[in-house]
Amino acid sequence: MKLALVLGLCCLALAWGKPSTYTDKYDNVNVDEVLESDRLLKGYVECLMDRSRCPPDAKTLKETLPDALENECKKCTAKQKTNADKVVRHLVNKRPALWKELASKYDPKDQYQQRYKDKIEAVKEA
Repeated sequence: MKLALVLGLCCLALAWGKPSTYTDKYDNVNVDEVLESDRLLKGYVECLMDRSRCPPDAKTLKETLPDALENECKKCTAKQKTNADKVVRHLVNKRPALWKELASKYDPKDQYQQRYKDKIEAVKEA
């Protein structure tokens, strides 16, 4: 009986201990500056593609990106959602080769491209 109570309390503590959002530690990264700098953008892409070491903010992005894609960014802060929209808009319109490269790694079965098709189409410039 005591063991069941202890296990139940542990499970409850674990459930309550999970953050409801991803860390906001890097929410102040200037995404516009990164997107406009070939050098900075390349650094992030190289990290995300496992071709180079990752700075701490890119490492966090790399770790949370699969979950964010799978769960429609439910744990994203408002700032992270805004930044994600900026990144998608920029890559789709100005850097389609990078968009395709990242999609091949993070969406090899094309499931997220299909799920977010309307959102992607909405950001495309005519």
